[in-house]
Amino acid sequence: MKIGFIGTGVMGKSIVKHFLAAGYEVAVYNRTKSKTDELVAHGAIWQDTPAEVTNASEIIFSMVGYPSDVEEIYYGAKGIFSTEVAEKILIDLTTSTPTLAEKIYQTAKEKDASSLDAPVSGGDLGAQNGTLTIMVGGDRGVYDRVIPLFEIMGKSYSLQGEAGAGQHTKMANQIMIAGTMTGMTEMLVYAKAANLDVSKVLETLGGGAAQNWSMSNYAPRILKSDYSPGFFVKHFIKDLKIALDEAEKMDLDLPATKLAIELYERLADQGFENDGTQALIKLWWSES
Repeated sequence: MKIGFIGTGVMGKSIVKHFLAAGYEVAVYNRTKSKTDELVAHGAIWQDTPAEVTNASEIIFSMVGYPSDVEEIYYGAKGIFSTEVAEKILIDLTTSTPTLAEKIYQTAKEKDASSLDAPVSGGDLGAQNGTLTIMVGGDRGVYDRVIPLFEIMGKSYSLQGEAGAGQHTKMANQIMIAGTMTGMTEMLVYAKAANLDVSKVLETLGGGAAQNWSMSNYAPRILKSDYSPGFFVKHFIKDLKIALDEAEKMDLDLPATKLAIELYERLADQGFENDGTQALIKLWWSES
């Protein structure tokens, strides 16, 4: 089976490495070619456009930044749909909009291809360790065919429903993470202001009902002043905007999520949009 992968950023790079280690032939494309150099050194095959990746592959994954990027790599002049896609499987791992996922599904169907929307959660560490959570929308038969690849990428994967359901599930995920990130940040601010041993507080809370993924994975980074992006602030803002847009369509008011995006937009306005989401603490603590 020949795999194509478009978008080899923080997470995509690690996923490709897992596929290569499993013995798959992988064609790669990234807007910045140098970001594929290490992968090519490990055996990946560079292609000049998304269309060329598609021509060289049977299953094509995409993992880019924004819905506009997804639109371009699928519908652009040198995009996936500019070439023959019949019998191929297209899997978008980007956190994008349910509407675009449905559009891609319909176009693929018209061209005798198949598509899945399969956004992931787990950040850079999940990608590196092959422990991502994968939320999938699309047809059961297509999903069943690619389970062996999902097993390489993640520890949890499930079909949530029709096209777009994977993206809706990811929105639910991001709403939950918004709450845990703001809670974790304010917990650290409070503990420090109370002159507590913050490391000891983390150890104690980690053994009780307050335990959560954000605290376990991001609080230690904060204490080391490590704000490298497992997930970019700018991408989290994008995700929360999608979530709030979808909520509005369903006549839902999500005040806590609105507050979270306001805080992250304030952080971005201060110049930290390319930091990891744990940089939210900078609204209270200086980098020193």
